[in-house]
Amino acid sequence: MIGKALTLAGGLAGAAALSQYPEFSQQYIQRLAGQVDALSVVVADFDRSAGANNLTRVAALDQMQGTAFLAARKVDMQNAFIRFDTLSNNLTFLRLASPVERIAMPHRLADPDTFNATWADFRPAMPLSTAGAVASAAGFLGGWGVVGVALSVLLWPFWRRQPARRNNLS
Repeated sequence: MIGKALTLAGGLAGAAALSQYPEFSQQYIQRLAGQVDALSVVVADFDRSAGANNLTRVAALDQMQGTAFLAARKVDMQNAFIRFDTLSNNLTFLRLASPVERIAMPHRLADPDTFNATWADFRPAMPLSTAGAVASAAGFLGGWGVVGVALSVLLWPFWRRQPARRNNLS
């Protein structure tokens, strides 16, 4: 009886927690779009400067040498280009997905800076959408399953085996 109550509580906790995912992912997308917009300005500015000097991006980066500052700046720019490509790719996939499809895309919410900033400002909302209902159901099943398995493992040594009953037909 206690085990069933605990698994039900685990399911409800999972439902409550995961029901917030659609709203959190929407807020993450908004922040991610801001990150991509800011990086696109940096990338376009660098590419414009390179083009004004008849250089490709790679050729312009290759010319950033000779001093410690230029070498460090080259690494900064290379990291900015990688970050821009990664965030743009994730943003594209997240925008194309429906709120329900995004439930299967937590790996697209992988930028630590954007995730932490979103989490810092996030306030839970009532899940009144289809995506919220689907996420709640998935969270309930996940929480119920996790608690059920954990209880089974913890209580397994205490299970008693009942002796086999003999069928006496006299």
